[in-house]
Amino acid sequence: MQHILQELEARRAAARLGGGERRIDAQHAKGKLTARERIEALLDEDSFEEFDMFVTHRCTDFGMEATRPPGDGVVTGWGTVNGRQVYVFAQDFTVLGGSVSATHAGKICKIMDMAIQNGAPVIGLNDSGGARIQEGVDSLAGYGEVFQRNIMASGVVPQISVIMGPCAGGAVYSPAMTDFIFMVRESSYMFVTGPDVVRTVTNEVVTAEELGGAQTHTSKSSVADAAFEDDIEALAEVRRLIDFLPLSNREKPPVRPFFDDPGRIEPSLDTLIPANPNAPYDMKELILKIADEGDFYEIQEAFARNIVTGFIRLEGSTVGVVANQPMVLAGCLDIDSARKAARFVRFCDAFDIPILTLVDVPGFLPGTGQEYGGVIKHGAKLLFAYGEATVPKVTVITRKAYGGAYVVMASKHLRGDISYAWPTSEVAVMGAKGAVEILYRSEAGDADRIAARTQDYEDRFANPFVAAERGFIDEVIQPRSTRRRVCRAFASLRNKTVKRPWKKHDNIPL
Repeated sequence: MQHILQELEARRAAARLGGGERRIDAQHAKGKLTARERIEALLDEDSFEEFDMFVTHRCTDFGMEATRPPGDGVVTGWGTVNGRQVYVFAQDFTVLGGSVSATHAGKICKIMDMAIQNGAPVIGLNDSGGARIQEGVDSLAGYGEVFQRNIMASGVVPQISVIMGPCAGGAVYSPAMTDFIFMVRESSYMFVTGPDVVRTVTNEVVTAEELGGAQTHTSKSSVADAAFEDDIEALAEVRRLIDFLPLSNREKPPVRPFFDDPGRIEPSLDTLIPANPNAPYDMKELILKIADEGDFYEIQEAFARNIVTGFIRLEGSTVGVVANQPMVLAGCLDIDSARKAARFVRFCDAFDIPILTLVDVPGFLPGTGQEYGGVIKHGAKLLFAYGEATVPKVTVITRKAYGGAYVVMASKHLRGDISYAWPTSEVAVMGAKGAVEILYRSEAGDADRIAARTQDYEDRFANPFVAAERGFIDEVIQPRSTRRRVCRAFASLRNKTVKRPWKKHDNIPL
């Protein structure tokens, strides 16, 4: 019996060693952790339960039968993050470059199936050279099976991808279908075709970092949600994100202990809005002053900065925040901000996370670039996302809410549950100057009359009371009381239910 146990431990030790000490040292030399070290950093101590440690590939072409490392380049299993269950797979670059074989993909599919069945998030730590060329179409079939699991898991359990090395070709599509993508600066990249192919086909000379690095995907393409300095920081931020999310669509978001008075008054908010209606202010200041303990987890901070998305807690419960940012493009909606916010709203709705919308929007960004780029259809995505969302929706208008952009931003007309407005808010078709130029075009040459007309329009419409008179605003509130009113609003909506007509699924304007 003893020799059998010794053999088991020897096999385990060989599997844990991955590609061997030399390749582990090479991984460390690049500033990267190994697959097992990443799992250890991600999960609670001693919580990891590994599956399929001894699985090997079945390829016999190109001399592959002579190299059959246990685990086949991916470590899979489950563990806990702050005591809550998650499933995880970590590709091991030290074993055949982390390349994906049929059995490698099968290991990933197995834990994804278990995650769906048992209702727990899936976290993928990607570090792979791509498809294993020696296996040909078997490798592609494996990718396809993983893609299908991503689709089946979408909206059922949260899916998080962390790109911690190369991710190229077909490998990028699995992360692209997950809910959140994190990258590591300088050591990770994503692209469908690499720099060499780009140079051959289009004559463009570009580096891997410029083509698909963290800076590119967080600020230009919006493929990634955030980028971090190293593996440890990225994994710590994944742990923090998991704390905001429900384990599945069958559960409510977690409720954490909180030490911040829900009735807290914040007098500084009374002076947040500048006297000059065109002067900017930082909407994040309002978010931080509403949130429990000032804790805000921002999503896609570097992309479409004219809108802010992320998670806060109110009375210990997770709330998704969507807020116009007057510091960038005056808070206008455009193609990028509409896409960013629409995806975030749909994620919150899929996982029963209430949505708080903070509005200061003068309209949609004008210009041929926007119109040619399809701002109509992209703007409709946000409209559609808010309109289909059945989670509790609370809206606070702080300053401008003009035209169609007012309607889009979780207004009463899109089944917003509770709409508040600050006394500084203006709910109107457009600003006074533009309205007067249209209404009194014949008086355009008389500056004094136009000024008087503008002042009259502002007196009549540059306030929240016309909308409040019609019931479109539930209450005009003091800025200092915003946290208390918002907390009470969400408390009143905890048992909200909505009946919808039967449909197979909707057809959002993609």
